Amino acid sequence: MTRTCLAVVLAAGDATRMKSSRSKVLHEVGNLPLIAHVTNAAARAGVNDIALVVGRDADAVTRAAQIGHQLPITPVMQTERKGTGHAVLMARDVISNGYDDVVVLYGDAPLINPESLEAAIASRTSGADVVVLGFRAADPSGYGRLIERDGELVAIREHRDASPEELEIDFCNGGIITFSGARAVDLLEAIGNDNSKGEYYLTDIIEIARARGMKCVAVEAPEEDMMGCNTRAELAEIEAVWQARARHQAMLSGVSMIDPSTVYLSHDTDFAGDVTIEPNVWFGPGVTVGAGAVIHAFSHLEGTTIGAGAQVGPFARLRPGAELGEKAKVGNFCEVKKARIGEGAKVNHLSYVGDAIVGAGANIGAGTITCNYDGQNKHLTEIGARAFIGSNSSLVAPVRIGEGAFVASGSVVTSEVPDDALAVARARQETKPGYAARLRERISAIKALKASSGS
Repeated sequence: MTRTCLAVVLAAGDATRMKSSRSKVLHEVGNLPLIAHVTNAAARAGVNDIALVVGRDADAVTRAAQIGHQLPITPVMQTERKGTGHAVLMARDVISNGYDDVVVLYGDAPLINPESLEAAIASRTSGADVVVLGFRAADPSGYGRLIERDGELVAIREHRDASPEELEIDFCNGGIITFSGARAVDLLEAIGNDNSKGEYYLTDIIEIARARGMKCVAVEAPEEDMMGCNTRAELAEIEAVWQARARHQAMLSGVSMIDPSTVYLSHDTDFAGDVTIEPNVWFGPGVTVGAGAVIHAFSHLEGTTIGAGAQVGPFARLRPGAELGEKAKVGNFCEVKKARIGEGAKVNHLSYVGDAIVGAGANIGAGTITCNYDGQNKHLTEIGARAFIGSNSSLVAPVRIGEGAFVASGSVVTSEVPDDALAVARARQETKPGYAARLRERISAIKALKASSGS
């Protein structure tokens, strides 16, 4: 019979130190809210349901917790903060639904790996009644120590209460606890608040469980899995760890990064094999990169699909809705927004292409812009296959440039250019011999007059 597991995710913690107008679990790492990292880890670890303990911004937190997975989420409100034990007990009704296992997670600890959760749940399956995830701290100061004896966890000792011998222990409490679903409510209701803060501490569950003859064990996980976020500085530290993990995984999957530490990824960045990324590239949400594509230095991508063998940058910006076909090229100092660039088409330099369809093999000259906005509405520019748009042209949408058409440099195109036609939309050049010298004389005379009058 398949075991069932409930995750109780605590997302109503104090956000004062974040100095933010929104709940801290809504802040993002890898362009994904902290709370979504936690719920996605739970989903990948095999959890069946989630009870979400919410407070501030409850509706927004619940919506964020649903990103990226299909697990059912039951939000429960915590109106008073009386400690972690009290917070978990807010989900009493959900916990009572007969789960085999209950795991308590924290919405502000987004680095937890599914593998660590799986190890804790597996330890429960192997016969332990309560399992605590711990870590070996490089500097254990301030952390609760996990006290073990004969392979079992006998206590969690807070730093301030630890003896000198216990302070030498580097195995520390990570806060994540898995326990028997059948015994969960009884254990939680037995937690008291006889302490200096008058709060109900979840860690007391170890002493309670052992007094009832239950087996408690600790499972070790990497220290970085347990990193929690209380300040903007800690948020930046967590981002750095997450980015390092994401880059490493990308490189293992066949992506080349010349200087990995300067590349910033999003939670959903999707690479095919043999992609090359040069230094100082930023991937926002929703970017897919095809096999063999090259992203040159100092490019900024978001909401973009890049075809196999395409090239981007350097110094290119691809905004949401940009789609590059195979072997297409968007070069330096170009911006593309909500536009399809066809196979082998080139937008090489200093151009803006927005709300457009560019056919295969078309060439967009330097300084070309699609004039897509009339002050109220956006309009479409269509450029046919193999069309050539000369430099410094303005294409005033809505407009169609036909297949194989040629637009002369410096043109302002306001009406359709048929297939294979040439459009010249500029004033005819007029040359006046000797006028440059006469013009300089006039300018010099005006300058001399101003100098003599003191103006």
